[in-house]
Amino acid sequence: MSEAGFDGFPHVLGEWLKGKGPDSDIVVSTRVRFARNVRGFPFTLKATPQQRADVLALCEEALHKVHLQRSIVTLELDKLAEVKRDVLVERHLISRELAGGDGPRGVAYGRGEMLSIMINEEDHLRLQWIKSGFDADRAYQALCKVDRALEKVLPFAVSDRYGYLTACPTNVGTGMRISVMLHLPALTMKEHIDKVFKAAKHMNHAVRGLYGEGTRAFGDMYQVSNQATLGRSEVQILESVKAIIPRILETERQMRGQLYAEDRSFLEDRVLRSLAVLRNARRLNVQEMMSHLSMLRLGIDMGLVSDVPMRTVNEMFILGQPSHLQERQGRPMNPTERDTARADMVRAMLAAHSN
Repeated sequence: MSEAGFDGFPHVLGEWLKGKGPDSDIVVSTRVRFARNVRGFPFTLKATPQQRADVLALCEEALHKVHLQRSIVTLELDKLAEVKRDVLVERHLISRELAGGDGPRGVAYGRGEMLSIMINEEDHLRLQWIKSGFDADRAYQALCKVDRALEKVLPFAVSDRYGYLTACPTNVGTGMRISVMLHLPALTMKEHIDKVFKAAKHMNHAVRGLYGEGTRAFGDMYQVSNQATLGRSEVQILESVKAIIPRILETERQMRGQLYAEDRSFLEDRVLRSLAVLRNARRLNVQEMMSHLSMLRLGIDMGLVSDVPMRTVNEMFILGQPSHLQERQGRPMNPTERDTARADMVRAMLAAHSN
């Protein structure tokens, strides 16, 4: 496990950014995550450095036994530079908590970036599978195969009464969370987003920002995920997500239709102004970029922009993040330098698709 696994960053991006899959006009990605712990060891926050190192070694050995190491990249995060850890956060391969932690910890991820296995985060193992679009069934089925393979060679901490034991009580049981990343500009513009928050809470789901709990919804991007796991089966959790997401999609599409019908020129003006800024700006901070890309994404879906692929927009969302810019340049950059580099990158990517 070394920085050698970082080869190819940040030029090759994951499958979940393709802009394809069911309902990809609104749904960027679907992520299924399992929390697991190794029997006989304290939870990560209570474990000694040696115990964390032992868990890391056991997990590496398990990956080798199930032959996953043939198709994944593995990295020891305590040996990785901060900017590289932040790149992994920006790509949704690891959490901010794992990136900013201490002691022995690691990540293993598939080259298509659908599979990611965090080691020694809040729990010993956080397995996740990300798919483009609203594809909860396939993401769940794919992750189940990995989970079952690892459980054959790793002694997971399981209670006959409570199910899988986890560091946080809200994850006890299945240890499963499903998170769907949604682009909801019309609900935001029509000031109905609070209704989505309330409806989700009523159905025992949470709405968070782009990078999960405690983060802001830059670019009108929101994550909707289940909250409770104890006392519910994996199938019940899956069905609950499949029940709430279509309602949100239907409402967003209705709001988009209303915007178009009520004042098409206003909508066109917002979209084309954003495209003009992105194609001509010499400096862009990350909030500006995300805001304008949100309008561009909406314009593509509504047929107002035809020469920019959705995948390009999705990639700019990631490549324009601070750590990706610095990793690409191979040096630390101050905010002004990043804003300049970000604008240069966006102009170049859009120029490749200009008529």
